[in-house]
Amino acid sequence: MKKQYFGTDGIRGEVGQFPIVPEFITRLGYAAGKVLSRNIKPGERCQVLIGKDTRVSGYLLEAALEAGFAAAGVDVMLCGPMPTPGVAYLTKALRLSAGVVISASHNPYQDNGIKFFCAEGGKLTDELELAIEAELEQAMGCVSSKDLGKAFRIDDAAGRYIEFCKSTFPGELNLRGMKLVVDCANGAAYHIAPHVFHELGAEVISIGVHPDGRNINEGCGATAPEALIAKVKEVGADLGIALDGDADRLQMVDSTGRLFNGDELLYVLAKDRISRGQSLGGVVGTLMTNLAVENAIKGLGIGFERANVGDRYVLEVLKQKGWIIGGEGSGHLLCLDHHTTGDGTIAALQVLAAMSQHKQSLAQLLDSVKIFPQVLLNIKFKTGYDWKSDDILKSKISQVESELKGRGRVLIRASGTEPVLRVMVEAQDGSLAMSSAKSISDLVPIA
Repeated sequence: MKKQYFGTDGIRGEVGQFPIVPEFITRLGYAAGKVLSRNIKPGERCQVLIGKDTRVSGYLLEAALEAGFAAAGVDVMLCGPMPTPGVAYLTKALRLSAGVVISASHNPYQDNGIKFFCAEGGKLTDELELAIEAELEQAMGCVSSKDLGKAFRIDDAAGRYIEFCKSTFPGELNLRGMKLVVDCANGAAYHIAPHVFHELGAEVISIGVHPDGRNINEGCGATAPEALIAKVKEVGADLGIALDGDADRLQMVDSTGRLFNGDELLYVLAKDRISRGQSLGGVVGTLMTNLAVENAIKGLGIGFERANVGDRYVLEVLKQKGWIIGGEGSGHLLCLDHHTTGDGTIAALQVLAAMSQHKQSLAQLLDSVKIFPQVLLNIKFKTGYDWKSDDILKSKISQVESELKGRGRVLIRASGTEPVLRVMVEAQDGSLAMSSAKSISDLVPIA
């Protein structure tokens, strides 16, 4: 069955537009509470954690969710602003039935969303999401007064998560002598990430730590690293760390202002573990992972697999393969030996540990990896056009792939929400990538 509300990362949209409206979110809390309660043993209470980022709409949606869960007889634990991976950790650590995050990640403040974690700290299965959607089709009810859910606040949630993040950094190492700029995107990690790096010994200069409900991701964070680059140069920092609004993405900047994306950091994580004799089996990237990174990872003597774009799909392939390291260029990096989900702060700590272990800068660790220039063209095509049945287009794609063999690759994807064909070409030569992408896109009938 196809899901109606849940996407690859929960339910998301503009606040005030369906489904991100109070009535639906209350019904969602009730429906989720009913489904989750089915697995509770007699005499036990279903308990759910709710965390959020710093959007002003978080107050509204938190109250709506809480009401829905209470009506279903579910107790709610409130932890306030908390990174998405922090909610995943606390859900598992506190032995709760599920965790809920109110966040639209890297989107602007006008958007918001709801995503769920299961008791083990992972994403909900498709089966559970479909069960919640089925329950949403039923009329909302309410348990009797004696069975109503209660709400509790977890006052030490931030401290618990800070200690957890620090525990993933090697005990024999510290960050003394390092000057770091940490950009929290005015998001959920504003009161957490700077403390993690400071308590491990670093001198920390923080930016993006003054949320006002409307400035999340605005000109700062992982999706707008220019502010971090400027600050690193201004203060003469050794390194810059950029998180996004819910702190599950990571980008890093060195003292020269060079930006390192998730693809490059993925290689650093794999190389470090191999050098320490850890058995990896392989690494999972996505369809968009740079070919140079794939080649470099294979050069380490391990496998490489591509998943669909999205950390959910990376996680699925990691579990299928029994591997532990995966990620994507946007900065979602998974280290399953440390956490159940992608975590920007923990990923940054693993990169810092690699630099410390090898006594090398990020540029030195990546000296052998020369990222291929990548060209992405978005072509709005005529209604009814089926690119997969276009023999002329397919012939041109095959021709370009043959010409690029060993020197690049082609990826063609259709948008899932609009009549747009995405033509991506990578090549060692940037001008070749551009001309190749254009030769393909020119054959698409434009709307």
